[in-house]
Amino acid sequence: MTDEDYMRAALEQAREAGSCDEVPVGAVVVLDGEIVGRGYNQPIGRHDPTAHAEVMALRDAAARLGNYRLPGCELYVTLEPCAMCCGAIMHSRIARVVFGARDPKTGVAGSVIDLFAEPRLNHHATIAGGVLAEECGSLLSSFFAARRGRTLVA
Repeated sequence: MTDEDYMRAALEQAREAGSCDEVPVGAVVVLDGEIVGRGYNQPIGRHDPTAHAEVMALRDAAARLGNYRLPGCELYVTLEPCAMCCGAIMHSRIARVVFGARDPKTGVAGSVIDLFAEPRLNHHATIAGGVLAEECGSLLSSFFAARRGRTLVA
């Protein structure tokens, strides 16, 4: 499978979040070509500010693999991770992060800051951004436009 295929799986998770009236962000964790963790945004429904898509996918993968460390795993997420998620990614020892849309307000993989490149931190994942960025960004834009009670004009 390709990065785009795994990002499509993350987009499925994002759509699940949207159907629950959560911000539509989804993530999957991949090990040796197999999806071992899935997650989508659930902070509202779970009353949990840490229930971001990345954290939910990391929790799922850790439970399935029986280890809080996820060496060799890749994380695919539809939106550039925030600082909280970056910390969880680093602590879990994810090897590679692939994200879709950039987040100019809270993204820490290069938009606001690049925590993954911070040399003082002890773990550094490889980062690839912009995979299916238009589709990932469009899902978010449509969600927020609908919340505001109007639709986007193409």
